Amino acid sequence: MSPRIYLTIDNCVASKRWTSPADWMKLFADCGVYYVEASADNEIDPLYSDSAYLEDWTSSVLENTKKTGVKVANLYSGHGTYATLGLAHDDERVRERIHHKWLDRMVDMAAGLNAGLGFFCHAFDQAVLNNPVRYEMAFRDLVKRLSDLAAYAEKKGVRYIGVEQMYTPHQVPWTVSGAEKLLREIYAVNGKNFYLTIDTGHQSGQRKFVCPEGDDVKRIADSIHACGRLEGAWLGSDECTEAFVKAALDGDDEKLPGLLEADRNRYPFLYSVYEDGDTYRWLSELGVFSPIVHLQQTDGKSSAHQPFNVKCNEKGIIKGELLLKALKKSFDEASRWNCMPAPVEEICLTLEVFAGTADLPCDIKNKISDSVQYWRKFIPQDGMTLDELVDRIS
Repeated sequence: MSPRIYLTIDNCVASKRWTSPADWMKLFADCGVYYVEASADNEIDPLYSDSAYLEDWTSSVLENTKKTGVKVANLYSGHGTYATLGLAHDDERVRERIHHKWLDRMVDMAAGLNAGLGFFCHAFDQAVLNNPVRYEMAFRDLVKRLSDLAAYAEKKGVRYIGVEQMYTPHQVPWTVSGAEKLLREIYAVNGKNFYLTIDTGHQSGQRKFVCPEGDDVKRIADSIHACGRLEGAWLGSDECTEAFVKAALDGDDEKLPGLLEADRNRYPFLYSVYEDGDTYRWLSELGVFSPIVHLQQTDGKSSAHQPFNVKCNEKGIIKGELLLKALKKSFDEASRWNCMPAPVEEICLTLEVFAGTADLPCDIKNKISDSVQYWRKFIPQDGMTLDELVDRIS
């Protein structure tokens, strides 16, 4: 099975500038893209939008789709919910509100547009990360809520629903193995499909959290000796960090590898492996479960949501041909999976280019048009299969 591919754009790039469906649909049509990921940040966040307003917004989208040919393929969460503990808050009242007053409402809106839904609105704070028992309880609650959302979305007829992968321990899923575990455990609850959004710039943080070994341990200890404190190194839990720093200051370096090994065994969720920082590994492993892929150009060192223009592409590591081939590898090997959601039948390769507050409107339009022009080399027509697109570049 080869999924159909659609070039899509997140309308967060139009936030506070082109805010009505008529305006951003025209903007995107003029730039040559006809599928949109509608961000909650662009005036549809249920936390502050009136229900009647949201119904009118949906009607406006459907009306302007007929006029422009531009379709809302997906809805997505924005910065409002990303900035909170949200669905993993330590107070159940907050979790309930995000779950039923925000996410359920977004599911309803997606159903009304025959669209998909993606989101990220949870985080574990330091107190939870430093207590394996509390972490497990919080993780189990998150799994249950996400499985409930999967069931609710299926009931409402939403095309698909999923969560975005991130790049730090307090925002799961952030490692390849952790993402697989999350999808597997959600599916095990009720057999409902729940998916992943892979972002091409969200591999910029994982390598900061690889457990130090060998010469790196000595380098960290030498740095502590030199400045009297820990700087720029990850040692896992607070308990391990404090013990490591004390041992280093005391000159007891023989203890250090054992401290790290014990911490990694007790807190495996705090550590990554080097390969987790590889965008193409994510795509080739888990692309088969990613109906939405967020496209941003990056040098691999930050998640700056750069456009795909000549300047950024010179230093950028995201290449159209490599991305498509990595996705194809994932589908070619799909038969190896079991007890996981069904492979996706379509993928929205979604431009997620950010616009700065001081960016000029003409420069924002250039970011969009340059990025669309680049990706149209690889997706000349929406709805082509992945196999067809890869054959074109082989």
